[in-house]
Amino acid sequence: MATVTKKELVDRIAEKLGIKRVVVKRVAQQFLDEVVLELGRGNRLEFRDFGVFECKQRAARVAQNPKTMERVPVPAKRTVKFKVGRLMKAKLHEIAKSTAQRDTAAAKA
Repeated sequence: MATVTKKELVDRIAEKLGIKRVVVKRVAQQFLDEVVLELGRGNRLEFRDFGVFECKQRAARVAQNPKTMERVPVPAKRTVKFKVGRLMKAKLHEIAKSTAQRDTAAAKA
């Protein structure tokens, strides 16, 4: 599985839309900054058919160090949850299905 960076996405978008890379980079960074700002405020971000980002509060708990078996207190913290939207879920299922078919065909050859 490959890792795709923000730079690679910016380059793709700039090429597809015929827009200067610096403009796409600025828009993408502003979008990400706004997402972080809204999540920091505790707001829920909903992108129809793509998914929903939500801040959740995780309760404080006591964990255990597996090496020493020592009990360690873990403080409460906020975390971000993402729930996949309807169209993304369908597209991911479609891609996984075609990949599985391709892998099966390659294994038979």
